[in-house]
Amino acid sequence: MKSLFSGQIKLIKLGVLLLLLGTGCNPPALKSEQAAAYHTTDDNTEFVPQWAKTVVWYQIFPERFRDGDTSNNPTVADILGADPQEPPKAWHVHPWGSDWYQLQDYEKKNGEPEMWKHLLRRRYGGDLQGIIDKLDYLQDLGITAIYLNPVFQAPSLHKYDGESYHHIDPNFGPDPEGDRKLIATENPLDPATWVWTSADELALQLIREAHKRGMKIIFDGVFNHLGYNSFAFQDVLKNQQQSPYKDWFIIKSWDDPEKGTKFDYEGWFGVKSLPELREDSTGIVEGPRQYIFNATERWMNPKGEGIENGIDGWRLDVAFCVGHPFWKKWRTHVRSINPEAYMTAEIVDTPDKVKPYMQGDEFDGEMNYNFAFAAAEFFFNPDTMRISATEFDSKLKALRELYPPGVAYVSQNLFGSHDSNRIGSHIVNRGIGNFRDWGKYFNTSVALNNPNYSTRKPQHEDIQLQKLFVIMQMTYVGAPMVYYGDEVGMWGGNDPDSRKPMVWADLQYADEVFNADGSTHAPDKVAINQPLFEHYKKLIHIRKEQPPLQSGTYKLLLADDKRDLLAFERSYKGESVIVVINNSSQEAEIALPELSGKCYKDLLSSQQFRQGDKIAVAGKWGLILSNCP
Repeated sequence: MKSLFSGQIKLIKLGVLLLLLGTGCNPPALKSEQAAAYHTTDDNTEFVPQWAKTVVWYQIFPERFRDGDTSNNPTVADILGADPQEPPKAWHVHPWGSDWYQLQDYEKKNGEPEMWKHLLRRRYGGDLQGIIDKLDYLQDLGITAIYLNPVFQAPSLHKYDGESYHHIDPNFGPDPEGDRKLIATENPLDPATWVWTSADELALQLIREAHKRGMKIIFDGVFNHLGYNSFAFQDVLKNQQQSPYKDWFIIKSWDDPEKGTKFDYEGWFGVKSLPELREDSTGIVEGPRQYIFNATERWMNPKGEGIENGIDGWRLDVAFCVGHPFWKKWRTHVRSINPEAYMTAEIVDTPDKVKPYMQGDEFDGEMNYNFAFAAAEFFFNPDTMRISATEFDSKLKALRELYPPGVAYVSQNLFGSHDSNRIGSHIVNRGIGNFRDWGKYFNTSVALNNPNYSTRKPQHEDIQLQKLFVIMQMTYVGAPMVYYGDEVGMWGGNDPDSRKPMVWADLQYADEVFNADGSTHAPDKVAINQPLFEHYKKLIHIRKEQPPLQSGTYKLLLADDKRDLLAFERSYKGESVIVVINNSSQEAEIALPELSGKCYKDLLSSQQFRQGDKIAVAGKWGLILSNCP
């Protein structure tokens, strides 16, 4: 199973892993004089939108978040063209609360031994109405910004194989059949003919409802490649050199009986379902570039009725797979539409490789995996692999100081995502490898690849470590990002297990009993971990209510390697908050000059400390100290 799945892992949109394995996207090299220019800025002023410092992000994988409208659920015809390519013999929408590894009767009829094929074919019915229905839940949690994995028209569960960039997937809206008929009337090359489908209109409603609640919202831009089913690629397949889209893709050979050649093209990392867009020294070539620019404006200023009706920015998928010249042009275009738009990049690499993208003319911030790597090494790695408090602070300092002012404050400080194992399962499996070794760890943390990967439910000790990390995440420099379901204790290995359906209080869930190989284990109850949820909620609200935790400076107060203690101060406009992290299992007493002669309140426990009081912090816990009211 391991070797077979390894051969198919590309099909699940696993991103940077494949680059690190030595294959994949190769944007055109920059001329030396261009490269030098791209590493500088005109001045030292901050180029990031200030609102992006203040938010707490929530990442939603739409197909797995909430089924708000069962009438739009996909049919087997809607998934054709997605991996795996073989049409299923039997198929229907998967039961939301079923045991993750248990094959349903329809899946057994397909007679395939490869579990990965079953998991890729599954659709649970998540849609935009489901997100709208749960905006109040997010508001109660304290979320102020939403990042949506791709919502554009595509046959896959992940939507990274876009059929277009200018339409929401019809199965995410209320009238899939009607939407597809409308789309068929367009000329995709002429934005004047673009229609607004019912799914598109529902997306605009989602944006309005989010804004009404004070939430920002960004879409996932996948501009390195389109999907096999896309209007442009299908036209190339049909019309070959006569297609108006013939220059959009990297065509290796055309169908030519006289020359004896067959049609062939470059797929992203060799994946044929993801035909790669062509680039030259100026970036993505003119045809697809103009299409991307038009689609960008469509969602940022819909119908020309004002940017307040549009999305607040973009997350850019595999940004390293697109050359710098394109991103520079695109940023100028985005900021011409909305000067406060936020652009964040997925670039999982060493900080020095990320730095050129963060110089003020491309991106504002990144999905901050390097923060996650350092956190894993300090909080979760076993003793033989763990770093000290001093080393942890040093790694964080290097990240803060590497980029121009403001970048660290708006980068998305995450741990889990759709491309990694969930934080709970990472903790359960601590010691299987080092998260920073991205390519190796990526594969090791896929349960279908690794029979030694534990898929059990996190226990009390594991959850306590997660809570400790959240204290750090919500008080440190940068914008925290919660992956959907982490706040209620969801668990799972790397993709595809990190994409389970969200756990809701009003739905019934079967116990998890089955392993990936069909064997069984003791039942794990699937339910909301209410204490963990309340912990996330409290920490998020503390961050929202304390400006120093959003925009404040960072000052190290203590890095005690012997006692595993870290203390730092966040200061902003005369206010300060002191954070103490006890990463040991033993209670520790804190004596800091900054605490003498003052009264402090621990925002976590509401306990007050006055002059002369012993200030103690429990093992695997923290304090968030603010001046007494």
